Amino acid sequence: MDSDAFRRTYRDLNERYCVFEKAMLTNQCGCSQAQKFCIAEREGVHCGADEAQADCIALLNLLRQQARFALKSRHPTRALPHAQALRLQVGGLRGVAAVVEPTEPAPANIADVRGLIIAALAHFGALEHLPFAQIMQQIAAYRGRRRRSRLRD
Repeated sequence: MDSDAFRRTYRDLNERYCVFEKAMLTNQCGCSQAQKFCIAEREGVHCGADEAQADCIALLNLLRQQARFALKSRHPTRALPHAQALRLQVGGLRGVAAVVEPTEPAPANIADVRGLIIAALAHFGALEHLPFAQIMQQIAAYRGRRRRSRLRD
């Protein structure tokens, strides 16, 4: 299946997409609302609830606004390269987990994104009240997988 056909089929089948799909597909987080599906040997993630998706979109937008410096992003509306998007998603969720449970170290894997957002809302009252300076530390610290060097004969 070519890329354009895949994107069209993906949008048709997945109207309520998961905002944290990259983090989900790299098995660095899970969510009680996430439902994985396959199209032509490629995976996607569907969100199970409108309210959950709206909260995730709001959180990711806030993280992106706050992380422009950490991501070295000059253009806030352009799509991020995969590595930066993954850094924002995983580092941002780890940062939220660290501020919700300040006595615990930031988790390597987020078990339930929806549960984390509900806990953050209960603890801070609104996503806008999160301590973003502390969250940015986790985004800046996140490092994805390193590329393997190629072996030469």
